[in-house]
Amino acid sequence: MHKKNDDGQWPRLALVFGAGGGIGGGLCRALAARGVEVWGGSRGAAADLPPQVRPFAFDIDREDTIAALAARLEGREPDLVLVASGVLTLADGAGPERSFRAVDARVMARVLHLNTIGPALVARHILPLLPRRRRAMFAALSARVGSIGDNRLGGWHSYRASKAALNMLLKNFAIELARTHPQAVVAGLHPGTVDTGLSAPFRKGLPDGQLTDPDTCAANLLAVCERLRPEHSGAVFDWRGERVPD
Repeated sequence: MHKKNDDGQWPRLALVFGAGGGIGGGLCRALAARGVEVWGGSRGAAADLPPQVRPFAFDIDREDTIAALAARLEGREPDLVLVASGVLTLADGAGPERSFRAVDARVMARVLHLNTIGPALVARHILPLLPRRRRAMFAALSARVGSIGDNRLGGWHSYRASKAALNMLLKNFAIELARTHPQAVVAGLHPGTVDTGLSAPFRKGLPDGQLTDPDTCAANLLAVCERLRPEHSGAVFDWRGERVPD
């Protein structure tokens, strides 16, 4: 097991970007139940969050909301940062492409913005706040379909590309952060299929037992976070703690 902080608790301060989503909300609840100081970011008032979760404004289309949070922390050091935002189907119903003939520039640009550029902007403003002399982690929700080596079916071009690009950025950030934060971990997390609005249109034919509720998913992901060490930084892991191929 990793070495915990001097008071025996890790994390002390956790930031969850995307607290209004199913997985983000589950992460906030799980961390709050452990006595962690949790800040949860969402565009509007997130439902079903414990009163001890401190809300902050977060809009992935507005970098100024991320910068405002960084300024608001006023020198405090979050030791767990979780980016739980992302999209599979756009608000207008545009979903994963089944063929290259369905590739649409507008849809692809939007998916890449939400799944790749958004987390990168969070990293830009929040990574400098991580503690340098103790354990810290920056993790973003990724997906197994973002693996190039594990791609056997094709399709879902924008979503796959956005997650593959996210995985590359996480690797880049891990390399850079290791120079100044030797105890830090940067990782992608594949949550599996979770009972949220994101997965709802794609559950047909899903085998029994493969759909997880958000709270169970959160517990699984936090267990993975607890096990990861600096030598794991830059990789993607699924909810069981198994590494996803690059």
